Amino acid sequence: MKPVFESNGYVEQFTLGSGELRFAVKDTLDIAGHPTRAGCPALADAPKAKQHARIVKVLLNSGCTLMGKTTLHELAFGVTGINPWSGTPLNPHYPSLIPGGSSSGSATVVAAGEVDFALGTDTGGSVRMPAACCGVLGLKPGYGALSRQGVLPAYSSLDCVGIFAREPQVLRTVLEHVAIPVDEPLHALPSISFIFAAQPEIDARLVDALEARGVAANSVTLPLLEQAHLAGLTIISRENWLAFNTLLASHAVSPDVASRIQAGESITSEQLASAENVRAQFTQQVNALLEATPLLALATLPELPPTLEEAEDPLSVVNLTRLVRPFNLSGHPALSLPMGELNGRPIALQLVAGMGEEGLLVQAAEWLMRRRI
Repeated sequence: MKPVFESNGYVEQFTLGSGELRFAVKDTLDIAGHPTRAGCPALADAPKAKQHARIVKVLLNSGCTLMGKTTLHELAFGVTGINPWSGTPLNPHYPSLIPGGSSSGSATVVAAGEVDFALGTDTGGSVRMPAACCGVLGLKPGYGALSRQGVLPAYSSLDCVGIFAREPQVLRTVLEHVAIPVDEPLHALPSISFIFAAQPEIDARLVDALEARGVAANSVTLPLLEQAHLAGLTIISRENWLAFNTLLASHAVSPDVASRIQAGESITSEQLASAENVRAQFTQQVNALLEATPLLALATLPELPPTLEEAEDPLSVVNLTRLVRPFNLSGHPALSLPMGELNGRPIALQLVAGMGEEGLLVQAAEWLMRRRI
């Protein structure tokens, strides 16, 4: 594999604000006075943004300090986080492994302790996946819970602004800053249902970790989990074609990303209708399970994070999103939290809750991480 340009996670470093809680943002969110380039050479000459993305403005007004913009997988359309143009950030705790995409820089600056939290975006796992690769927390709120005003692309039926942190108490504070309530810490964890969908060794390790914390999880199934993953791929393909196809004429978009954007042109109305039908049915299945238990649990990644060499072909690792992407399709809030290692690589547990229950996910993460083994 050709060497990639190594980055500390940032594409720009600066300081806005003077609060104690420091944060960074993915370079798909507008910062006034700075261009939004999304890790793409086709946007190298993008104009400076005239105003902050709404979520950034809220955080600055609440007393947080912005430390800079972070690198990402080009146009937020990839799962490895490898980007030779704007930089591939070093995974701080697992330097031979991919940092994960697309919000790679935001995950690594949090893992390295450079900021208290960071913002990313999650269209098909792009917060939860790098969180799992870098051993930090990654929260994808429910669809629409956080404003996407001033976020690239301007429209998405899947994308959510998400949050990285090392400790759940920081997530609690950030949610309070953005007016999402989090109740008092839990004295007991509510019922959890576990979905066995990853490699057996990963699932077994996660179940053992839960049981060691006194959590007995019921085994359940989501019959449409795989179809939901594929439906999410169909929708993102078409929506990214609509958002970015005008950039292809510049011939400055990297070939692997350009080919995936181009593929969206051929998505038919029948394929989209089928994907939307899966969305409706899968959402009903998730809601039905959540009526029985307030939390669902499954692996964040179906297999262990690959090394940079193993991920040389970006298309070969797209299957890594098959357990996270379905919950972009349904829009449910989901959180990835680190749960130790397997064969020297990190594993992570994904928790899913009902719409509007971001606070419950943070409470559950607090409860589980207080009982770290």
